[in-house]
Amino acid sequence: MDFDGGGSTSGVDTAGVVAQSVPVLSRRQKALYQFTQQNLPACKPILTPAWVITTFMLLGVIFIPLGLIALRASQSVVEIVDRYDTECVPETHKHNKVSYIQDDSIVKNCTRILKVRKDMKAPIYIYYQLDNYYQNHRRYVKSRSDRQLLDGLNYKDTSSCKPEENSNGQPIVPCGLVAWSLFNDTYTFYHQSKELEINRKNIAWKSDREHKFGKDVYPFNFQNGTLIGGGTLNPTVPLSDQEDLIVWMRTAALPSFRKLYGRIEQDLDADDLIIVRLVNNYNTYSFGGKKKLVLSTSSWLGGKNDFLGFAYIAVGSCCIFICIVFLLLHVKTPRPYGDTTYLSWNRKSNAS
Repeated sequence: MDFDGGGSTSGVDTAGVVAQSVPVLSRRQKALYQFTQQNLPACKPILTPAWVITTFMLLGVIFIPLGLIALRASQSVVEIVDRYDTECVPETHKHNKVSYIQDDSIVKNCTRILKVRKDMKAPIYIYYQLDNYYQNHRRYVKSRSDRQLLDGLNYKDTSSCKPEENSNGQPIVPCGLVAWSLFNDTYTFYHQSKELEINRKNIAWKSDREHKFGKDVYPFNFQNGTLIGGGTLNPTVPLSDQEDLIVWMRTAALPSFRKLYGRIEQDLDADDLIIVRLVNNYNTYSFGGKKKLVLSTSSWLGGKNDFLGFAYIAVGSCCIFICIVFLLLHVKTPRPYGDTTYLSWNRKSNAS
């Protein structure tokens, strides 16, 4: 009797303890508990040979046409690329291009003639391309102050702009090496003896114009030092409206890059001649850089870039190749589904 009574009493106590130790979980807590305890239901597909072969076949069938479409769109873009940095140096200065570009007393006007190969529909984008120019260099990228670009002289801490944080004892706006090295070659285009109008508005990102460059911030003490790095800025125009600076300040990730200069809002026909009168100011000779002028149309996919199309075709072709290999292997040595002879422990026992 004592045993039964004691057993029943302990059972009640145990039940009470159990009831108290298991709290009622909410739906969210229950889901979290299942996730942490790895008790969530999961899909565990069985990759049979038929599924694998079909998947690779579908990927190839989808990727190859996409690559051909992207490649066709890229090929429809018409580009004119003209390297002018070597051709726009007089013969008398070919042996010393650095002294030529640094001599302000020499007129650096140059004329180039471009021939349109195919019809170019407006808008025609004008880019300047720089090669072997490392805008991604760590010290170069860090030499700027984004807060100053937004707040101007109200922001005092410009230590990040070294060595171009001040000049003649006064701060520089905009400060830093990035702004100091602003591209300053200029281009003027003529077609059939008439000057082509270049639209230089809306060439920068809208987010940069409205949120990264102050509407009440004006250039101050800019390019007034002993060494001039690049272009100058209009001190009466706020930074948010000087879009050539905004385009330049968005630094490139690769040593060869293009930046938008403007747009030609006029169609050009095949075999037309475009006369370009440019001023070769920017110094790329000190570091072996190259300068190119690029005129380009665009497609629904953007500018001319064959990489995306070739990448899709390459991936699709690899998938088709793997599909064929797996198919041949499956036909040559088929494996019945659920065949236990291929299990590792069965193969060891058979070998012994």
